[in-house]
Amino acid sequence: MPKASGKAFALEVSAEVGRTYVSRLREMLPKARALAKRGVLAELHVILIGDAPMSRLHRDFMQIDGPTDVMTFPIDLDARGRAVSGEVYVCVPYAKREAKERGTRAADEVLLYAVHGMLHLCGYDDRTDRDFATMHAAEDSILTTLGAGALYTAGAGARGTLATRRGVKS
Repeated sequence: MPKASGKAFALEVSAEVGRTYVSRLREMLPKARALAKRGVLAELHVILIGDAPMSRLHRDFMQIDGPTDVMTFPIDLDARGRAVSGEVYVCVPYAKREAKERGTRAADEVLLYAVHGMLHLCGYDDRTDRDFATMHAAEDSILTTLGAGALYTAGAGARGTLATRRGVKS
């Protein structure tokens, strides 16, 4: 079993779509977890899905119609309320569309979404401007170390600001 932050880290990756990304995620996510330097996350399940199932999750849990890039669910919490295990759902068609629009590789976009979800489970947040900047700097640092590059920063213009990602028109 791989180690993350000095502790055992269990990872499962399954794919309803995007099976070609599974082996890379299995290789990279334990390394990403070790680089996160936060949280007590010891078990992670990443599920690659399509637009329709992601749209259902998005509607059911966020009351928002349509697919989104990634959704994260803590499963088990420790006594302090920190995620010990969790699930990350990545929408592969969404990643492919974003990659095409931004001129990046779909495999890197899928990895970005998986790392983003994992960081949420490790205690990172992106609800305030300060937390948003901290979380995305951590993503870019981790992804650069893994060899994928600073994907979030590279696509900041295409992704918009915190306000536009929340659906607020400026």
